[in-house]
Amino acid sequence: MARVSDDTGAKKSRTARARMTGRERREQLIGVGRKHFADRGFEGATIEEIAASAGVSKPVVYEHFGGKEGLYAVVVDREIESLLAGVAAALDSGGTSRQLIERAALALLAYVENNSDGFRILVRDSPTGQATGSFASLMSDISSQVDHILAAQFKKHKLDPKAAPMYAQMLVGMVALTGQWWLDNRKFKKQEVAAHVVNLAWNGLTGLEPKPSLTPETLALD
Repeated sequence: MARVSDDTGAKKSRTARARMTGRERREQLIGVGRKHFADRGFEGATIEEIAASAGVSKPVVYEHFGGKEGLYAVVVDREIESLLAGVAAALDSGGTSRQLIERAALALLAYVENNSDGFRILVRDSPTGQATGSFASLMSDISSQVDHILAAQFKKHKLDPKAAPMYAQMLVGMVALTGQWWLDNRKFKKQEVAAHVVNLAWNGLTGLEPKPSLTPETLALD
């Protein structure tokens, strides 16, 4: 009988050690949900599968997030924050206008490279009625940070600075769409993709460089 008691006590001890705090469980569910949303999309992912992967019951997921929509919103908000932080840091790094654009392009591509699951989530359409996670809205936020760079260049070349926001949308959209393509076509290195994007954006079709490369200052920061 003593041996049974010892075995029971050991099992309880292991269970106690394995039990997560509320914060730990929440973080675990966010990680599991992120993977399911990346693999299956919002519509394809289910609370049942997410709960099973996390080793918990469905009510635990509902307790933390209120449902699949709540979990999805948290996952998307974190991805947006991560991507915007990377781009903002690149634009705050100083340098010439070209170097800032190079670094912004590299920052977005670095996010694609290091957070492929997150990028897959962001580029999918948000569920009906979901205000958070619109990829177009995210690109608009990034474009607003690029506006001032283009506006300064427009003034320098005696162009209408009022058109800068439109061109910022074009530039960011070009990088984002190229990032979507590069996500599944890794024939080029990140630096090569950024160099070609900036080659088109900076020089235009009539002034393309045959072998574009990023400036040494930008490569040094990568």
